[in-house]
This record gives sequence, C-alpha cells and structure tokens, in this order.
Amino acid sequence: MKHVIQILLFTPFILFAQDQDRKIEFPDIPGYLTLVADLHQHTVFSDGSVWPDIRVREAIFDGVDVISLTEHIEYQPHKEDIPHPDRNRSYEVAREYAEGKDLIVINGAEITRSMPPGHANAIFITDANKLILDDPVEVFREAKRQGAFTFWNHPNWTAQRKNGISQLTDMHRQLISEELLDGIEVVNETTYSDEALTIAQDNGLTVMATSDIHGLVDWLFKIPDGGHRPVTLIFAKQRTESSIKEALEAGRTVAWYKNNLIGNADNIQPLIESSLKLREAKYRQNTEVLRVVINNNSDARFLLRNLSDFTFHENSDLVEVLPQGETAIQVKTRTILKNPELSFEVLNATIAPGKHPTLKYNIEVEQ
Repeated sequence: MKHVIQILLFTPFILFAQDQDRKIEFPDIPGYLTLVADLHQHTVFSDGSVWPDIRVREAIFDGVDVISLTEHIEYQPHKEDIPHPDRNRSYEVAREYAEGKDLIVINGAEITRSMPPGHANAIFITDANKLILDDPVEVFREAKRQGAFTFWNHPNWTAQRKNGISQLTDMHRQLISEELLDGIEVVNETTYSDEALTIAQDNGLTVMATSDIHGLVDWLFKIPDGGHRPVTLIFAKQRTESSIKEALEAGRTVAWYKNNLIGNADNIQPLIESSLKLREAKYRQNTEVLRVVINNNSDARFLLRNLSDFTFHENSDLVEVLPQGETAIQVKTRTILKNPELSFEVLNATIAPGKHPTLKYNIEVEQ
C-alpha cells in the first residue's frame, strides 16, 4: 500500500494521519462480499486509552467494515473516573458516532477470567450486563442465550501460557462440545499462533485475527510506515449484521497479519485467485520467451515460488507481486506453446502450519 500523508486531523487527544491509500482492500470472491473486520478492541470503558469515537474514526480511516468494542466485563480499571453501571454504554456511544457512516458496529464484551478458560469475546450480544456471572461456563451459556458468537482470545498469551503455546484444557473441550465456543484468535495484536490454527482446524473453530487495540492503531501497527492492523476478512452474502454472523458461524474467514493470509484452504484459495489475475500473455517478437503479466488487486504483497517446469528470463524462482500493482514475468517455454501452465506456491499464505497454497494458471496465449 502507498502511504502518502494527505491531511492531519486534530482531536483533543490525538493527532491522526489520514491517508486515502491506507484503506484495507481485498476483492470479493465468487458468491460473497469480502468484509474487513476488527472484532476485539478496547476504550476507556475498560482498560483502553481512548473514547469510542476514536475507534470509529480509526476504522473508517483503515477501510474497516465491521468493528466491535469488546470491553472487559470483570476488569474495569477506570471505574473510579468513568463509572458506568451499564456495560453496553461503549457500544451505544460508538454506534451513535458511526451513524450515517459506512461502518457496522456490533455489540460485544470480553469475558475476562484466569486460565481456564482465559479470555473470550462474545459478540452479537443483546445485554452485556447479564454476562456479570461467577460461573465461568454459565457466562458462555448466557452469551449463547443472547445469540452470541464467541471466540477464545489470545490463547498463546504468555501471561496465561508461559511457553506461548496454545493448548486446549478440559474446560475448553467442554465449551466446544456444548457448542459454546465458536472461534479462536490465531492472531492477536502482534502475535501469531500455529498451535491455535491447528486447534481451529481440528475442532471446527472459526479462524480470527484482531488488533486487541488499547492505545492507538497508528502507533502500535506503524501504519504511517506501511504497516497494517491485523484483521479478519469475512466472506458474507450481504453487508448486514445478520449475514456477518452467518459467515462467522460458517467459518468463512481469513486472517490477515503482517502481510500474511492465514486460514483454511477453501477460504484462502478463492481469495488468492480473485486477487491475482493474468492481464497479458504474449510471446515477445521473434522469441520463445512468453511475457506474462500478473495483476494484484489486493493489499497483500504476494511472494510466489515457481513450481512449474519453466525457468524465467528476468526472475529467479521467487516472484513478488506488489499490492495493487502488477508484475511481468518472462517465461522461457523453449518452444511456442498455445496453452502453457504456470504454477506457484504462495509463500505469504498459510493453510496449515508450514503449508502454503498453490496457484495455477492455464494460460491462453495471445496471438
């Protein structure tokens, strides 16, 4: 993504750098809209540093389609300064600020317990106040009675897992067996967990990526320097809250983190194929070298490793396709071919620990 600073907006608390090119953009896939979501964030209504309107503005700057301000239920360090007996207040304030804007705000809260079960988010709830319960399993049952989608937060958090390894406990197995736990954060803030991805795939949990932002998105994720917040890409039938919930429950998500796409193959494959399109395939005049142009209409910087039988005239086996850009490859086919095939391993995408998807092009050569 390009990051040319265009204007500066001042609020009483923060200087924002607004940049039209910082918006996160990925193409739709066949049959679904691709929506950008950050469903784990905090404000001063729990242990965050900003008012809810800042979260709304950050989301709009970043092109995020869906957010949830998931304030801690049990942890309220600012309650002496900001008493709020109604735990839905953060959501209500954010929803008011987002009114008339192209942003969906979902009511949510963070269940904040020691391990097990650790921390978990419940989103699409109707009343956060009813989640103030002692029993660690009953709170999940109450969330489900409200129609919540729940996911396990930062299962690799070293404050609760000293070795940084995500691991199921008997309580988590109980929550899964009772259908009280729906997803798991494979990415949280600045960490990624291979083990969490395995847990997700072994137990049918939805892959999630969140910022878990407490301070400022721009500072933590170095957005002015070309960084991006981690987000969940949701493949929804419509741009509505109900459709988003259906997509999450169906597991149609991909995590985007530090330029890596992470998730199940049946979600990542159509996203890659929708992002990388052949724009041109034509032999250079009087040669047997085929010029192929790959266009990238996503914000991912793709790194492709050649798996085909052909070698390239200008590249090694590694080919980079810049975000929202294109790359020309000179393919030495040794003879004129009508329908050569190119195949690549997509190194910045992960479909299982240590495993990357492949991309194939059955090329129709221009005459």
